Amino acid sequence: MLYLESPAGVGFSYSDDHNYATNDTEVALVNFLALKEFLRLFPEFSSNQLFLTGESYGGIYIPTLAERVMEDSTLNLQGVAVGNGMSSYEMNDNSLVFFAYYHGLLGDRLWTQLQNACCSDSCNFYNNPNPNCTDSLADVQDIIYSSGLNMYNLYAPCPGGVAQRLSVERQTLVIRDLGNSFIQHPSSRLWKQKLQSLLFQRRSVRLDPPCTNSTPSSLFLNDPYVRKALHVRAAALDWVICSSEVNLKYGRLFLDVRKQYLKLLSALKYRVLVYNGDVDMACNFMGDEWFVESLQQQVEVQRRPWLYDDVDGRQVGGFVKEFDNISFLTVKGSGHMVPSDKPVAAFTMFSRFIKGQPF
Repeated sequence: MLYLESPAGVGFSYSDDHNYATNDTEVALVNFLALKEFLRLFPEFSSNQLFLTGESYGGIYIPTLAERVMEDSTLNLQGVAVGNGMSSYEMNDNSLVFFAYYHGLLGDRLWTQLQNACCSDSCNFYNNPNPNCTDSLADVQDIIYSSGLNMYNLYAPCPGGVAQRLSVERQTLVIRDLGNSFIQHPSSRLWKQKLQSLLFQRRSVRLDPPCTNSTPSSLFLNDPYVRKALHVRAAALDWVICSSEVNLKYGRLFLDVRKQYLKLLSALKYRVLVYNGDVDMACNFMGDEWFVESLQQQVEVQRRPWLYDDVDGRQVGGFVKEFDNISFLTVKGSGHMVPSDKPVAAFTMFSRFIKGQPF
């Protein structure tokens, strides 16, 4: 198992020139070169079967890396798996509004306003120019991101309690918005302008994902004895859960990765798994299901429950639909971090995927 901290500046990774500005294309190349260098240094692993996996923004990282890896015949690529991934900004935004309404978050009054302002033949919650639509969507964003709900797991409590989207703590500007949703909306552009203005005024900035307790991991990983045991170089920055420097300078070039998936699938030899915890609102299951359906692959097995065994006996793990060389799978009751929320179900899912067994 090889864990790759990327882009540079994330985790304990660092840049010798302290330049942490990068983008999707550059990250894919650097990740590919890092993988090649690892196998050069450890050639005993070069013939092993290779699976590329990631979650969240890994929905961009993994397909763009796979596109490069599949063109190198020295790498024994077998498949890719992406969990709760950002596969399409448009589908993620559009589906999130439906997700929020049908999970009881919006109410009939706001839903009716959205239907009237944003929907004609179909609903466009992504880049709708109607000002009435954008006003209603601003209310949706407030409910999802600013009301105290845990966007990573709707039914989980919010560690640390309800916090502001932006605050100042001990002279540090704390941002609790990773900027991955509704990026085409006027309110998002105004928010980004406000953020840039505040960043110009302050040197110290911290990026904290909402409803996430990173204190235990931060204390552990920044302990000098732990850093020494992990052979972390002195040049590495302190470990933080999210790097504000990387995030705020990052260039998002791919708004969807349909081209990369179709290229993988056209080879007819790679296994592809897209899986989602079904109560995540950061990258919701419906958006990724729509994305997989949009690839228009031949259906092999219609949507059905998949099962696993735990201490209480056989359980429903979620639902799965299988196509030629790609499967879409949900994990029941899990949020954004499937292995953390549902470890037994996740282990079963990964084991079947890697071994090529039916879900």
